[in-house]
Amino acid sequence: MAKTLSRLRTKRLDTLLLAIFYAVAGVANSYMLVLSNFAFMPAGAFAALSFIAAFGLFTTRKWAVWIVIMLFFPAATFGSVTLYFSVRFHTFYPSIGILLCHLAFLFYVILSFVSLVYVAAKRKTFQ
Repeated sequence: MAKTLSRLRTKRLDTLLLAIFYAVAGVANSYMLVLSNFAFMPAGAFAALSFIAAFGLFTTRKWAVWIVIMLFFPAATFGSVTLYFSVRFHTFYPSIGILLCHLAFLFYVILSFVSLVYVAAKRKTFQ
């Protein structure tokens, strides 16, 4: 495992996991942008910022802390509001597909909060 991390040129496994989370969030937001036929531009902004945050966390840049902090508030609001209205419209478990979508939004909001707290607590370790 240590050899794999050294090949990836990342110093710590925790920042690698956070970088993977933000890269996956960027892909998911890009997918939502494509599904909306490029009409939902905030998803494009979230995707771009998520990819930038993933790169910054992967390379442990100091500015990545600020990107994560800036990205948390609109992303958590978007995820929470979308989850709330989707649950109100569909209920929580009308089908397996909608349940998975609701769980994905729930994990997105929770992991956004966890990453904000973790990166803010470890901000001195970024160069």
